[in-house]
Amino acid sequence: MERIVDFFKNPSEYKGKTITISGWIRNNRSQAQFGFIDLNDGTSFKTVQVVYEEALANFKNIQKMRNGASVEVTGEFVLTPDRGQPFEIKAKEVTLLGDSTPDFPIQPKRHTREFLREIPHLRVRTNLFNAVFRVRNTAAFAIHKFFQERGFLYVHTPLITSNDGEGAGQLFSVSTDSKNPYTDFFGKRTYLTVTGQLHVEPFAMAFRNVYTFGPAFRAENSNTQKHASEFWMVEPEMAFCDLKGEMDTAEALVKYVIKDVLENAKDEMEFFDKFVEKGLIERLKAVLNTKEFARVTHKDAITLLRESKVNFENEPKYGEDIAREHEKWLTEHFNGPVFVYDWPKDIKAFYMKVNADGETVAASDLLVPESGELVGGSQREENLDVLVKRMDELKMNKEILDWYLDTRRYGGCVHSGFGLGFERLIMFLTGVDNIRDVEAYPRTPNNCEF
Repeated sequence: MERIVDFFKNPSEYKGKTITISGWIRNNRSQAQFGFIDLNDGTSFKTVQVVYEEALANFKNIQKMRNGASVEVTGEFVLTPDRGQPFEIKAKEVTLLGDSTPDFPIQPKRHTREFLREIPHLRVRTNLFNAVFRVRNTAAFAIHKFFQERGFLYVHTPLITSNDGEGAGQLFSVSTDSKNPYTDFFGKRTYLTVTGQLHVEPFAMAFRNVYTFGPAFRAENSNTQKHASEFWMVEPEMAFCDLKGEMDTAEALVKYVIKDVLENAKDEMEFFDKFVEKGLIERLKAVLNTKEFARVTHKDAITLLRESKVNFENEPKYGEDIAREHEKWLTEHFNGPVFVYDWPKDIKAFYMKVNADGETVAASDLLVPESGELVGGSQREENLDVLVKRMDELKMNKEILDWYLDTRRYGGCVHSGFGLGFERLIMFLTGVDNIRDVEAYPRTPNNCEF
């Protein structure tokens, strides 16, 4: 059985041939003596037009076939370069495989994204979400290609953990017993992981360059368009690598994925450029063609923000985090992506390398146009005594992380890594501005359907 994706690669190869395809009806436009079916078989973003005529024995039944139904079509492949599509299938047989009831909610009209969020199991049959998840697939594969081509080892880190990697305390508990949720199954408090970093760092001490790519969970009661309770993270860790090397790798990864998606998801990207964000492709090409992303210290970034005289809703302050409106201004000021590095120590995680000034850490955030923070990384503190002192300052339980400290006791070295929010990347690539629309089944506060 042929595939629609192959037809578009070389239509002339199929000219005049009798072919058989199976797929789902996107639209059935029946008329008195003939009709047209827009058929999608899942192998291509594009549909193929099937023409059926009243000479077919089951013509009247075909006219009644509804959107969403699955069918098998056998017919002649006809080139139509003078029409809206390069080819069509002139049906000889149309067989109903699986009927669709009249209340099928996806009809050939515009549906709001809010409505479609209520039916995530069906919304992938629309053009928007079909394109989103094709790009998500392409981007995920590109990430693996990037690291594998550079000799990184892919490590599968655990989703259940007994430690809080970020020290934020916003964790989901894992339990089988509601009466004693902290000591039942594993004999200790366990949580869904917020990051794979702590578990992947020891592998960098054996394999040099490694990465993990998987789900992470945050019990953060946030209802913004950019936060979800379950999301995916790309987290490389590199031995003998400082902060500059970390930023260089993050920049190379972002550019690699942009290039790969523009090359391998052309139909989908053209759709986004036309219907989601006008000028999206040019925006991405501008990032791709940037010789080097801008880099500015946190202190200098705050100075720029304060001297801008813009009446921000949140006042930019030294020693404090940067708000979304500040991120937007910085990317506009630098006319593209910008790394903000050397962050105040007091607002960053315990494992980050303390700089010589004792006030900042060797950390960086990559800010990109439209999406804001995309990557957060740092050089890790390799000095055992300094790391222990930092944990004491934060009143952390060193006993539970003693295994992690072994990476500093036994052959520790300068090493760095970062976390890239995969959904943020998909939003950046597609122009889709809500994280709920780039996840298959979004998990957000008060929402865990399906």
